[in-house]
Amino acid sequence: MEATPSRIIVSLRGAEKHFGAVRALDDIDFDVRAGECVGLVGHNGAGKSTLMNVLAGTLSPDCGTMAIGEAINETYSVVRAQRFGIRCVFQELSLCPNLSVAENTRINHPSLRGFGWRGRAAQLITAKLDEIFPGHGIDASDIVADLSIGRRQMVEVARAFTVTDDPLNLVILDEPTSSLDAHTAGQLLAFVRRFVAAGGSCILISHVLGEVLHNADRIVVMRDGKVVAADAARTYDRDRLVATMGGAARRDQGDAPTLLAKAEGSPCVRARPALQGDGVELVARSGSIVGLAGLAGHGQTDLLLAIFKAAGRRKGGIEVTAPVALVAGDRQSDGIFPQWSIAENIGIRSLMRLRTGFLISPEREAELADVWKRRIGIRTPDMDNNILSLSGGNQQKALFARALGSDAEIILMDDPMRGVDIGTKLEVYDLIRQEAANGRTFIWYTTETEELDNCHHVYVFKNGRIVANLTRDELTEEKIIQSSFVEAS
Repeated sequence: MEATPSRIIVSLRGAEKHFGAVRALDDIDFDVRAGECVGLVGHNGAGKSTLMNVLAGTLSPDCGTMAIGEAINETYSVVRAQRFGIRCVFQELSLCPNLSVAENTRINHPSLRGFGWRGRAAQLITAKLDEIFPGHGIDASDIVADLSIGRRQMVEVARAFTVTDDPLNLVILDEPTSSLDAHTAGQLLAFVRRFVAAGGSCILISHVLGEVLHNADRIVVMRDGKVVAADAARTYDRDRLVATMGGAARRDQGDAPTLLAKAEGSPCVRARPALQGDGVELVARSGSIVGLAGLAGHGQTDLLLAIFKAAGRRKGGIEVTAPVALVAGDRQSDGIFPQWSIAENIGIRSLMRLRTGFLISPEREAELADVWKRRIGIRTPDMDNNILSLSGGNQQKALFARALGSDAEIILMDDPMRGVDIGTKLEVYDLIRQEAANGRTFIWYTTETEELDNCHHVYVFKNGRIVANLTRDELTEEKIIQSSFVEAS
């Protein structure tokens, strides 16, 4: 779709931002017009999130000019961005976990005060959730920490689109579908199209390139802190977009059936969801890649965590016969150690073999980290830097390195590709399949249907139960969606 040229909402000229020796933004020119959706793409570390933080007021550029209608000559901040009608849904969610959904909404709207403000905040956020995500199942009184990461993402998105006193001109969406299943992501993207058609503006950052190609009016490509291309979305196809980003075009997965023939090892995991009773049992064999699918929050993560806790012993109907490692999708809560270095975050699962006597050998830890820096492409000048110095996608690479660099024979993956660029995804897919061919077992929950093409078979979940066990020959997006909405018997 193509928007008629109109007034510029926000404009950056010559923006630069440095973090030590790293030039995150390098002489950036960037505009957004009213009534358009700008797709912003690039590999991890390209500078996309830094650029959005500048626009949202959470970072100040080291040099350059910014205009929102007119030049900004005084200090720009989150508060001023809000007053100009600019909101941001960050890749690392910014909700306060100890507050309710309604109380988190109040943070963005100071005008919600006085007697009965909680009720007004609840009505505001509930109405927007109903509009964007019909059937969301979220109550405004729910404590955010008790919500799944997918539902937290839904609240964050809905909050960004709520309006009280301040206007709403531009919403920045940084990986907004990364924790949403295909159905819920479709609801959000349909709403974004309606919002833009009504005159609003959006910046859509996504590593799911189909989302950008199908929903953006214009696409801006970043690489190494620079804007390397900007053109109408209709001029791109997937291969041109990947090539412009600096990556390889899509590779097919024609060798997956070969892997399937090698996945006939003995069962190393047997498990039933907590609500399953005597229903379908999950069985994972040595060398297999088992997919978990269905709508988000229907028990997939719960089962992975139960398997992780049961490793090495039979407990609650779960049998695990080999060492286990977990790649968390919610890296901020369940994955990274934020006070530690990148090397320490990678080595924590391999402490026994990093020891010299009773102490951890810094040399062995550094060697392990350097091997995986090269193998999985972690973008950093120094693996001794704090883990938070990495972009979100590179943090996720470190979690993969932790699991794959360990002695674990079973790798549990909880929607692990959040914020990971397409080039890295393809490399990780190949790595997973190679490791499976060598006998490692993967149990992989994903909200990205395309990723299930890497699996030998897929279990579909609904309301905490397995409602379908699909072989590779039966695996289609339509079949998965159909199974997701079938009531379990």
